[in-house]
Amino acid sequence: MVREPLGEEAAVDLARMFKALSDPVRLRLLSLIASHEGGEACVCDLTGPFDVSQPTISHHLKVLREAGLVDSERRGTWVYYWVLPAALAQLSALLQTPAGTAAAAAGSIG
Repeated sequence: MVREPLGEEAAVDLARMFKALSDPVRLRLLSLIASHEGGEACVCDLTGPFDVSQPTISHHLKVLREAGLVDSERRGTWVYYWVLPAALAQLSALLQTPAGTAAAAAGSIG
């Protein structure tokens, strides 16, 4: 974004990801999946830490999947989720600032 303006398609894709992450439950779900041993988590591992119903967790996981942040696979009766590294790389690249401006930006905060 600092090097060149976003194109329309990239802006739509990134906005969908940021919108999905704007919900605290979905942000926590993404973090739980990413930090889970082996880099993937069974849906059965994701329902305990939240004070919401299993259908609500499933809805949030669907939003993350439709935003392109996670993918999933059914194995027997359980569904396993993992974070898509390319999506995180896209978000990270957008939020990075050039090295010369990072110090100036840090100094202007506060």
